[in-house]
Amino acid sequence: MQQHNRREDVIEMKSQPTVTVELNLAPPRRHRVRADDPSPELVQTRSPNQLPRITRLMALAIKFQEMVERGEVRDYADLARLGHVSRARITQITNLLHLAPDIQEQLIILRTANGSGRILCERHLQKLAGMIDWSEQRQFWRDIFASEVA
Repeated sequence: MQQHNRREDVIEMKSQPTVTVELNLAPPRRHRVRADDPSPELVQTRSPNQLPRITRLMALAIKFQEMVERGEVRDYADLARLGHVSRARITQITNLLHLAPDIQEQLIILRTANGSGRILCERHLQKLAGMIDWSEQRQFWRDIFASEVA
């Protein structure tokens, strides 16, 4: 068996050039806004000729449901694989189908809000979609969101 002289190994390692890399990793800062907070942070800005993101997502949820009903895809997991997104993301989008039909309609026909180009954020509608009772959804919509879209 060959024995290594540790002192020689250390000397060899010290004689080789070294590179020092300094890297600072900081988590991205996110401002958390509660879904029931009626503050201006509830909305995002967008360009005037673009449909609101929530309108496009509502239409996508309806299309997904139709594709499953027609048998074009087997289930929502197939949609996730085809779209290269997670099943959780498909669930988030299709949860918009739990909204009351009149709220869904308002989201589909939404063009601009107050002429300011401000729109509702998807994450704030998730709480609304989680409410089982449509009358409760409608009340919440009137209390919080109607002032933003009217």
